[in-house]
Amino acid sequence: MSELYVTVETTIPDDRIDLFARLYEEAFGPLRTKAIARQVLHPEEFHAEMVDPRVHKHVARLGSGEPIGVTTLTRHLETVPWISPDYFAARYPEHAARAAIYYAGFTLVAPSAQQGAAFHAMIESVVQIMVAQRATVGWDICSYNNTRYSLADSIRAVLDEQANVEVAVEDSQIYYAARFTGDGATEGG
Repeated sequence: MSELYVTVETTIPDDRIDLFARLYEEAFGPLRTKAIARQVLHPEEFHAEMVDPRVHKHVARLGSGEPIGVTTLTRHLETVPWISPDYFAARYPEHAARAAIYYAGFTLVAPSAQQGAAFHAMIESVVQIMVAQRATVGWDICSYNNTRYSLADSIRAVLDEQANVEVAVEDSQIYYAARFTGDGATEGG
């Protein structure tokens, strides 16, 4: 693999969004049937994130400039519809006062580059910001990715290697399903 570098971009130009959307679909598309909670942004949601300057895109690129990975990061928590900004503000009031609470929306690496350094390089790029601002950052990982790819362990390893950091599970949500297999009749009922 050629040399790898990371750029931090506030917006992706409209003429490049389709390229990023293809990367996103390759990486996240399979989760449509692997996770009960929706893990894949709709095309219009993806486009909105790519052009929203409040959401910074840490883009892993090959030496040729070709993008092979993206991590989204924002301190404008209202841009992440599935989290509660109030939760973070209540738990980290000093960070909230300094606007130093971030959320990493997604991290993806093209399937062809998943064994390379792109994931590590993008997390390092985020860590540099977190360390400089003594910030707090949240993220979520679906159970499928955590079990199959040990993403939490991978992220924690990169964080521990890069900074003095405390990582904790903040919350969890467990989804259930009931499959009814009979006619519902019970004795004595």
